[in-house]
Amino acid sequence: MTIAAGGGATVLGPKSPLGRRVTHGSGHGSLGRRIARGSGEALITAGLIVLLFAIYEVYGRASEVNAHQGQLSRQLDRLWAQTPSSGGGIATVAAEAPRSGDAIARLYIPVLRLHWVVVEGVAPNDIEYAPGHYPGTAMPGEVGNFAVAGHRIPPLFWNLQDVHPRDEIVVETATEWYVYRVTVNEIVSPHAIRVIAPVPDQPGALANVPSLTLTTCNPKWNDYQRMVVHAVLITSVPRSAGPPVSLGS
Repeated sequence: MTIAAGGGATVLGPKSPLGRRVTHGSGHGSLGRRIARGSGEALITAGLIVLLFAIYEVYGRASEVNAHQGQLSRQLDRLWAQTPSSGGGIATVAAEAPRSGDAIARLYIPVLRLHWVVVEGVAPNDIEYAPGHYPGTAMPGEVGNFAVAGHRIPPLFWNLQDVHPRDEIVVETATEWYVYRVTVNEIVSPHAIRVIAPVPDQPGALANVPSLTLTTCNPKWNDYQRMVVHAVLITSVPRSAGPPVSLGS
C-alpha cells in the first residue's frame, strides 16, 4: 500500500513489490519523478483512447452502418414492391413527400465500388447511418438539384476526394436508374449553401436540367470546410431493364 510521507518522499513499507528496499531521496527529486511518471501514464492513456476511437470509427462504426444499411435496404425493397413500373425518362414530382428518415433511393459511386441507401433528411438522426437528402431539393431524376449529405467516415463518404470529373454516379429508384456524370469536386465554406441551389453555385437561377450534389465534411476528422461533388444527369433507363453499364452485370 502506498502511504504519503512528510517531505514529499514515498514509503512502500519494508520492501517494494520488486523486493528492493526504497531509500529516501530528496523531496523535490521524488516529486519530480512522480510528476513525470504521472504525465507519461496520462499521455499513454490518452494515446490508447485515441487509438481505440480510431479503431471504432473504422471497424465498429462500419459494422453499425452496414447493419442499418441492411435494414434500410429491406425497407426500400418492401416499398418498391408496391410501386408500379415506369417507362423511363425524367422524373415527375412524387405525389406524397417522404418523411424524415424514410429510405428513398440507392446511391452508387462505381469508382469507389460503394453504394448506400439514401434517407430523407439531414438531421443528425437521419444521417447517422446513411447519406441524407436535403429536404426541399429535387428528388432523383427531377429537374433541379438532388442534394445529398453524408458523414466523412470510412463506411460512408470517407474517400469522396477520389471522385473526379467525368466519373459516374448512379441513383436507383423504384422505377428508374439515373446516371449522372461528375462535373466538379470542390472545397467550400460550411456556410456555402449555394451548392445545393436548384442550379448548383448559382442561387436564384432557374434550373432546366436534373443535377446531383454530394456534400461531406473536409478535411477528414474535421469539419471546418465542406467537400462538394456536382454532377449532371446524362441518361436514365427503366429499372426493369437492369443496372446501367457503369455498375457492371
